[in-house]
Amino acid sequence: MAKTDRSVARDGDERIAGSERTAFAVLVAGLVLAPFFFYPPFLMEGLCFALFACAFNLLIGYVGLLSFGHAMFFGLAAYVSAHAAKVWGLQPELALGLAVAAAGVLGLVVGFLAIRRQGIYFAMITLALAQMIYFFCLQAPFTHGEDGIQAVPQGKLLGLFDLAKAWVLYGTTLVVFLSAFVLIYRIIHSPFGEILKAIRENETRAISLGYNAERYKLAAFILSAGLAGLAGGMKAIIQQSASLTDVYWTTSGEVVLMTLLGGLGTVFGPVVGAFLVVAIQQYLSQQGQWVTVIQGAIFVACVLAFRRGIIGELAHTIRKPL
Repeated sequence: MAKTDRSVARDGDERIAGSERTAFAVLVAGLVLAPFFFYPPFLMEGLCFALFACAFNLLIGYVGLLSFGHAMFFGLAAYVSAHAAKVWGLQPELALGLAVAAAGVLGLVVGFLAIRRQGIYFAMITLALAQMIYFFCLQAPFTHGEDGIQAVPQGKLLGLFDLAKAWVLYGTTLVVFLSAFVLIYRIIHSPFGEILKAIRENETRAISLGYNAERYKLAAFILSAGLAGLAGGMKAIIQQSASLTDVYWTTSGEVVLMTLLGGLGTVFGPVVGAFLVVAIQQYLSQQGQWVTVIQGAIFVACVLAFRRGIIGELAHTIRKPL
């Protein structure tokens, strides 16, 4: 009977893995063909926020840590990337590297202070620290306060590919997103990822098995911060600007909304949620402040009707016996 149970479990895992590979192929094909049907700047913004949401989902969906201040990593990295490219004249790959490093270091400091708490206390600590970073960005000379950093040069990737060309910039953004997405997928399905899930489900039991829960949570926090920084740094190069909006608390709220809409703890959910929110903001921008109301209404409807999120409900429906 045990052997039969193991076989059934193995078959189930193989079906899930096969479904995820198929979904990834569809995702890649869709993103490659998308510029022929949609405005490339919209797609690139969607890819940046999709990466941001995936980084956030790594923390909340697989570790169970709700951060209300993830915009601090996204926004600070945007400022670092923009400053490095415009003032220091660095190539885009070096500017992105510095952005990721800055976000990672900030993630180390914030994580060290925050992971000793759980639940609402952890969330409030991250929110408070994010507000501190916001006021730092407001006052720091290199950020130019409310004006932000404008006219950021896009430069040439590796000194060869001119990012001022729309197709080159989109291709670069797509490669960065897919590389980070595959990295997140590998983290989730690695032994390290399994330990994170064990900590999420029952931290006390994971500690009793000999795992240092705080060390694993801190590592996940730094990874999430670094990937969020990559998204922020790429966004600054694409939009050629960095502003206080990137580090404001509403951006932290938006990434929570994206993740919940798409499906908390799912691989592809944050991507769908991010594109949905960006599309609402893009195509309903003429509605002004009503966009926020519309987002709130969609969020309420999703919580009431799709508690697992769009992708979560779809996956649950597919797995139901006919």
